[in-house]
Amino acid sequence: MVDLPHRPRSRNGAGLPAITVEQIVDSAVRLTAERGLENWTLRQLAAEIGASPAVVYHHVGDREAVVALVLERVILEVETPPETLPWREWFSTMLDNHRRVLRSYPGTAYRLAMYGPPVEAAAVTIDLGVRLLQEAGFGAESVLAYNVLMSTACQYIAMQDNPGRGRSNSPFYLPYREREDLPGMAAVGHLVARLSSSPEALAGFHDEVFRYATERCLDGLERRLAELAG
Repeated sequence: MVDLPHRPRSRNGAGLPAITVEQIVDSAVRLTAERGLENWTLRQLAAEIGASPAVVYHHVGDREAVVALVLERVILEVETPPETLPWREWFSTMLDNHRRVLRSYPGTAYRLAMYGPPVEAAAVTIDLGVRLLQEAGFGAESVLAYNVLMSTACQYIAMQDNPGRGRSNSPFYLPYREREDLPGMAAVGHLVARLSSSPEALAGFHDEVFRYATERCLDGLERRLAELAG
């Protein structure tokens, strides 16, 4: 009987360094930045770290468990403004900070808009934001106000994450540019034509829409605060 060579059962037995949770999350964050949160598989992640999917599952869990850790890491990258700022300036800065970070990790904004942030990673920031609203005078509406601002920002960030996914209706607006009987549609057609002229124009439009949406939300909350004070 011929003895077959013994096959190592572990990375240690093969002379390879052990895989850590931090390595797994580092690679998942990198894949998210390169491909988007929904565009990599557990198998691809395992290949990045030179291991099998079973190793990832053993250390972290299934793909959703990995995604949760990616979201934690991304949220921790967002700088929290100082609490000495007035509530409106604090939120305006905070929303801009979110956009700057989340745009670097496509798909994360959609997850945050739909399900909210990982609680432990975001707890200090949420506490501060709600507390500033309470101190400003929003009272029992403070939590609602916080959620409206954050979810609105994340929705508009998510809109820019996958511009090439799905069929665009933009070309169908262009013929309306000359419709004098539909001046509103004509205005939309001219805007679409301008945005179609260059990627820079479209990127600038997304910046403008994000700013408009968040500032109008803040305007509405400021008016509501005046009503509550009255």
